[in-house]
Amino acid sequence: MATIAVHELTRAYGPVLAVDRVSFTVGDGEIFALLGPNGAGKTTIVEILEGYRTRDSGVVEVLGCDPASGGSAYRARIGVVLQSAGFEEEFTVRELVRLQCALYPRRHDADELIDLVGLADKRTTRVKGLSGGQRRRLDLALGLAGAPELLFLDEPTTGFDPAARRHAWELVARLRGLGTTILLTTHYLEEAQHLADRVGVLRSGRLLTVGTPDELRAGSRLPTVISFSVPSARDLAGLPPLSAPPQIDGDHVRLVSHDPLPDTRRLTQWASRCGTDLPDFAVSPPTLEDAYLALTEEAADVR
Repeated sequence: MATIAVHELTRAYGPVLAVDRVSFTVGDGEIFALLGPNGAGKTTIVEILEGYRTRDSGVVEVLGCDPASGGSAYRARIGVVLQSAGFEEEFTVRELVRLQCALYPRRHDADELIDLVGLADKRTTRVKGLSGGQRRRLDLALGLAGAPELLFLDEPTTGFDPAARRHAWELVARLRGLGTTILLTTHYLEEAQHLADRVGVLRSGRLLTVGTPDELRAGSRLPTVISFSVPSARDLAGLPPLSAPPQIDGDHVRLVSHDPLPDTRRLTQWASRCGTDLPDFAVSPPTLEDAYLALTEEAADVR
């Protein structure tokens, strides 16, 4: 069953078509990432799904109802974490989270929620004393206050250091394990690759493709990069036949391969025969970021 079902969604601002006949679904308990450059239409789509913006045409169903007419009953079932939010600076973390939880008929325990987002040691700290990353954790806590069935996350780890970002990823994965459906927008492609079950790529209001990160990477047909070093450039004599000419820079080799498995086998067999070590040997398949950039650049060329 789909938590979100969107069909032929369209929204224009004057002559600018911000969302152009977009269709997709998000299944129960799924993490779905909407990706695209600035101006692609992500924010407009998410605000329509949240019920904060109207659409010009198309059918939108979220949690079994139309968000445009769902009212407070609908909003009580969703959580929203904005890219940036304003807080009352004089509240403590506990006071603010307790206040937010009290607004919902179904709610998390405030202290458990503070622990969940990693702010246990800041429970009695006033908001004005929090760092940027800690404020983003507070954003997450407030978005989860009503134990939402569906959570909208807009750039949730902006301003996080690498350790805090990993903690946030673990939290999002834990929420999925509890059955929460999550719609994520992010500019961190590694984040989408790590978290999302499926992604949709937007450009100029159009949905270019939807699929799992692995499907997008495979569909890009981008090459795999095989790289390695040898103790001495002399050891490169007699390299085996490969699917493409290798790029050799001193004692370092880089091969852009569309046939990586046979190339890897030939190289390792050659090194074994020659008794040559291959320090820093690496096989790097295309990433979601590579596939995303190829997709959006192709779309720009077409337009």
